[in-house]
Amino acid sequence: MANGVWHTGYGIEINLSLPGLGHPRRPDLLREITASVADRDPQLLECLAHHDGRECLSEAGGKSPWMFIRRGRVGDRRPLVASHLPITRKATPAESAQHKATKERIVETASRYGLEAEAEVPLANRRSVSDALLAGPGGIRIGWEIQYHHFSPSSVHRRSVNAMQHDITPLWVAKDRTASLIDRAPWARVDDMPWKDIAGGKEMVSRGGYRHLQVWKCVRSSVRHCPDTEGADHCGAIHAEWFLPALCLPEKAAVRLEDLGLQSATGDSAPIYVPHRGGGRAGRHM
Repeated sequence: MANGVWHTGYGIEINLSLPGLGHPRRPDLLREITASVADRDPQLLECLAHHDGRECLSEAGGKSPWMFIRRGRVGDRRPLVASHLPITRKATPAESAQHKATKERIVETASRYGLEAEAEVPLANRRSVSDALLAGPGGIRIGWEIQYHHFSPSSVHRRSVNAMQHDITPLWVAKDRTASLIDRAPWARVDDMPWKDIAGGKEMVSRGGYRHLQVWKCVRSSVRHCPDTEGADHCGAIHAEWFLPALCLPEKAAVRLEDLGLQSATGDSAPIYVPHRGGGRAGRHM
């Protein structure tokens, strides 16, 4: 039980002991947070310890970091209390085996090419552990985060920020097109394959997350259409766009997981964030 939670939708801390929950200008807040979990986002309310990157005993005991609000009982009083939701989704044995095989493959490949590589490396503040940490020349450090089962967007953000605060560039790996980590941090998506294929060296191609910058002059002889005008018009300007390898002109070779590991650690490939043209906070990580 706790008397405080983090509201992931509003980005505010809620104190259940204060009048108006500490936010008197939000009169509907109590109704929102006491709604049935079935009628709201299960990840609306987050454990404060989890949000701050600290260890939570309830999580260590098998509960999730997500909370629900109920009425407790203290004598004649019925105070609001926050409790952890049970874990409803754990990595399956197959996912755990895939995770282990991928981690070992990344470390073994990097070591074979002379890079410093180590598995299960805790950060200095002990708030998280990199599945694989690769160190290249010039002080570049890449912290691989392999997530083959569900991981919340807030957890992706928290762990990525924590890594960057320790001069580690996070690189997330998913196998699902709908994974919540996509475009929330530097990422790559690979095929869903048995762990034996991963351990056996079967080719693992990055299906998303890796792009090439192509620059061209928008003239009639250009093989690309103008992105700023309708139809086949040409504006005469210089354009630059990011393309998946298969959509480059000429087509680029597919990027394998080993390529990504080596190139990211040596600086030949770098993480960038490209905001959408319409503005706002949304954009693409690649």
